[in-house]
Amino acid sequence: MLTNIPATGFLRLPQVLSIIPISKSAWWAGCKTGRFPKPIKLGPRTTVWKVEDITALIESVNSQQARHDR
Repeated sequence: MLTNIPATGFLRLPQVLSIIPISKSAWWAGCKTGRFPKPIKLGPRTTVWKVEDITALIESVNSQQARHDR
């Protein structure tokens, strides 16, 4: 488990991008296509992602990479 993020809660975009090294535009494109978790709007200028969804994405990518490395 990643130690730099909490077990539950929400992450803002800068926090997500500090964990997953990708550009903002690529992240938003991935959210639109379903490759990345859907955002949650808390207000007109506040968008977050569930920590659980980001953790699941990271674990999925890690397991795919582990299968590829075999």
